[in-house]
Amino acid sequence: MISTFPETKTGLRRGLAAAVTGCVALLLFGGMPLLAQEANPVLAKVNGAEIRQSDVALAEEELGPSLAQMDPATKKDNVLAFLIDMKIVAKAAEDKKVENSEEFKRRLAFTRNRLLMDSLLANEGKAATTDDAMKKVYEEASKQIVGEQEVHARHILVETEDEAKAVEDELKKGADFAELAKKKSKDPGASDGGDLGFFTKEQMVPEFSTVAFALEPGKISDPVKSQFGWHIIKVEEKRNRKAPDFEQVKSQIETYVTRKAQADYVAKLREAAKVERMDQPAATATKTEAPAGTKAEATKPADSKMAPDSKMAPAKK
Repeated sequence: MISTFPETKTGLRRGLAAAVTGCVALLLFGGMPLLAQEANPVLAKVNGAEIRQSDVALAEEELGPSLAQMDPATKKDNVLAFLIDMKIVAKAAEDKKVENSEEFKRRLAFTRNRLLMDSLLANEGKAATTDDAMKKVYEEASKQIVGEQEVHARHILVETEDEAKAVEDELKKGADFAELAKKKSKDPGASDGGDLGFFTKEQMVPEFSTVAFALEPGKISDPVKSQFGWHIIKVEEKRNRKAPDFEQVKSQIETYVTRKAQADYVAKLREAAKVERMDQPAATATKTEAPAGTKAEATKPADSKMAPDSKMAPAKK
């Protein structure tokens, strides 16, 4: 598991960000050569209004998870049917003057502001993700972890101390640890012989880490109690931790740099803005947090850690 840089989304709604690209593309198509028009064919017409391939692509971005289980042909057919219905119903809504209602105007204003926000933050994030910026974050994080010890261990997790002692007796009689883990352990990793891969001390609850890091390679622990049950631990190997190659974590670094740039940009704009919170006392009226919808928060570099892929125990914090 890579845990150095947060495995998070960009903080922007893909659909809204894609909508900007889609809208710009539609504006440009009219003045482009025929070859470009052919790359964006008309798939249907509804009362003369065209639905193009770019509209289908945009709708697929926006609809997202609801299309995940469909094969490509079914997905395209369903999305096109959706767009046809949407145009038909939208025209009916126009005829009924739905756009004149206060609720519609509020929703339209919200959607416009959200699209403007997402588009600007996307641009700020993209501009920040230079090679130099990403390499700097990588180097700073690497310095924090080089030389830190990590352990490769297996464990068998059971409900009670008596069960743990029974497992311990079987191991003392020569039972294979991995095979016994497959049979006895309630840990989801039991099918892999209880293998936890490599982990650092803080990645496990203290009771587990203390024992695991005190054991020598090849040794098996006495029963160890944690909030998850009773463990029998076997240490396979110990080593000094190394930073993964830059390419291994490049996508996570890019996400981190993007989100940090967005968070910094929002903070800068907020400092210059006059914000009045009528729902709070006057003393705190100008102190506001970033709207949850911006998702522009970023983990501080000092809190970030890189680690090679590994399977974590249920005892993980």
